[in-house]
Amino acid sequence: MNTSQLKKSLLRDEGLRNKVYLDSKGIPTIGIGRNLQDRGLSATEINFLFDNDINEVIEEVYKNFPWAMGLDEPRQEVLANMAFQLGINGLLNFKKTLRFIELHQFDQAADEMLDSKWYREDTPARAKRMSEQMRTGIRK
Repeated sequence: MNTSQLKKSLLRDEGLRNKVYLDSKGIPTIGIGRNLQDRGLSATEINFLFDNDINEVIEEVYKNFPWAMGLDEPRQEVLANMAFQLGINGLLNFKKTLRFIELHQFDQAADEMLDSKWYREDTPARAKRMSEQMRTGIRK
């Protein structure tokens, strides 16, 4: 079978969507007719998406905070972890925290991380772990 021709035909009939949508039967679908309810994603596809997401987050962190390249790896990871969870715009809301990190005042940055809705209401265990990693420079 000519898979190239089949791809053209399926693309024409299914369309291409980069966000989840409900197909004509109400089934969550993405891409070119990928049935997420019955088929989902394979481990390979999940890891491919995860790698892409990580690379994108790292790029966004370095673009928005060029000074982050001068931090040790565990502290860079904190910024990337936060950006991954909150989005870069969410991380940008941590103005005092970011300023303290830029100045290498890591105790104050960690305290600011704990003085947040992120810690109090959203993901306290994660926020506490990330704040300790920021404070100490040791992976938690």
